[in-house]
Amino acid sequence: MPQGGCGGLCRDWNVQLITLQVNGKQVELERPTGLLVYLAQLGVNPRAIAVEHNGTILERSAYEAVTLREGDTVEIVRMVGGGAPSESRAVP
Repeated sequence: MPQGGCGGLCRDWNVQLITLQVNGKQVELERPTGLLVYLAQLGVNPRAIAVEHNGTILERSAYEAVTLREGDTVEIVRMVGGGAPSESRAVP
C-alpha cells in the first residue's frame, strides 16, 4: 500500500488548478492550456466546431494563439448537417 494510506488517490496540493466555464459547466485544468490542446484532449476536430472565447467568436486561424486561463468562458458548438425538410418532402 502506498505511503499515506490514500491508495494513490491523494491530491497533490502543490498543483494550482485553474477554473473556467466550458459550455456553461465549470471545468478545472491543471494549468493554462492551449485551445487546440484542450480540443485534442476532448477528441474534438477543430475543423468541425465553432468556438466563442470570452464573448468573441474565434476564426479557426486564431485557435492556435488562444490559451485557456483562469476565469475564461468558452462555448464550443459542433457543426451538424440537416435542417428542416423542404415542403415537397414534408410528412403530412
